[in-house]
Amino acid sequence: MEVHFTPEQEDQLSQIATHAGMDTEHFVKDAALHLLEEKQRFRAAVRDGIAQADKGDLVDDDEVRLWLEQRERS
Repeated sequence: MEVHFTPEQEDQLSQIATHAGMDTEHFVKDAALHLLEEKQRFRAAVRDGIAQADKGDLVDDDEVRLWLEQRERS
């Protein structure tokens, strides 16, 4: 698989990778794999939430807001 970036994007990625102590290819691969893992976790959480809702196990609106705020901070 090949992914093409503009020269400016390549420069940005290179700078960030260098700052992280990685070569650019490893940095981009790591970032892509991290994104896939996060999407899988999110989909699993949605499936779990739907299953809980189907059982009538719901969470109060205020608790959801608090959870979302905490998640945004981390």
